[in-house]
Amino acid sequence: MTAPSPLRKRSLKGDLYVRSPEIGDKLRELITLPQGDIMVRCAVEDGDPKYIPSECLMYFVRANRENTPGIYFETIYGALLRRVMDQLPPEDDNDITNSEIRYESLGSFAETLAADRMSYDEGLDYYEIRFKESVANLRKNAARKPNRNKNRNRTLDPNPEDAEGGEFSPKIEKAAGSLDAENFEKYFGSHDRASLDKAISTLPELQIAILEMLKNDMPIDSKNPNVFTISKALGKAEKTIRLQRDQAMKKLIKILRKGEV
Repeated sequence: MTAPSPLRKRSLKGDLYVRSPEIGDKLRELITLPQGDIMVRCAVEDGDPKYIPSECLMYFVRANRENTPGIYFETIYGALLRRVMDQLPPEDDNDITNSEIRYESLGSFAETLAADRMSYDEGLDYYEIRFKESVANLRKNAARKPNRNKNRNRTLDPNPEDAEGGEFSPKIEKAAGSLDAENFEKYFGSHDRASLDKAISTLPELQIAILEMLKNDMPIDSKNPNVFTISKALGKAEKTIRLQRDQAMKKLIKILRKGEV
């Protein structure tokens, strides 16, 4: 039976972190399955024999580090984010602190996971051992963070050549166009699902994440500070999200019109 990759973080005594026997056994079972089966199981809820433990889901997201993002990554990444959100405080119009902790925690998690895709981050190893406890610690750290909302509306320094951070010049923003992207079905509802998924898989990881959230009716931004938004989830300025959204939509329309998938 194929063995999962070992963790790399060491304890203060110098011992390597080790997954629990249950998680190790479950991983050895799951990694023999086709990606399609893993994707289907992402929708299975706890209590079902086919449920994927969060520790295992974390492993699969990290193990996909070397691969080009596609529908498989989109599915497991989206499922993982939902697991994190399920443990965070709910949005509450009467308790702004809960909402702040929610988006601070998710933003920190998404940022660390993005860094892990670039270079292995040992700080995430504990999520593969005790996922719930790790998210609970993430939540506690966010709650302790001083001046939590100090930079909520801060925009990054303008850099028209940076497509993943900061504001953009009016010239580039105009060139990107303006699409009614929130209405995803308007543009792609009539397309074959397999072709659409294949086209989406050609997009950069950030754009895939944005489209996934749009499909789940998450707003890009909101004047209500208690509303959880794509901008907060990904830690990007509103204009960055909209530009990346427009670029993704235009590319998809072009690909599907030409029948390249």
